[in-house]
Amino acid sequence: MLGKIVKVTVDRPLGSCHPKHPDICYPVNYGYVKGVMAADGEEQDVYILGVDVPVNEFTGRVIAIIHRRDDVEDKWVAAPEGQTFSAEEIEARVEFQEQYFESEVIAVL
Repeated sequence: MLGKIVKVTVDRPLGSCHPKHPDICYPVNYGYVKGVMAADGEEQDVYILGVDVPVNEFTGRVIAIIHRRDDVEDKWVAAPEGQTFSAEEIEARVEFQEQYFESEVIAVL
């Protein structure tokens, strides 16, 4: 999936809070790819980097995969065409949620 263009439906726009954990607020847009099922039986989750305003939809390139060693699903990271982020930059931007898991960026485009 790395390098592929995906259309993300954003269900947690930048600035919103987690529906079950209101202390977790999203500093990035976060959503899912309709029709692509993840290992947890739900549609594939995606962090969106490089978009600094809340959006409802986003089309961009998958630039990284975050592997959770203590969860069944990997997370994807997407960005606008032509934008790149280092593994360290990605980790810093998704720490708000990934701090609760044993996760690592395993692939970066």
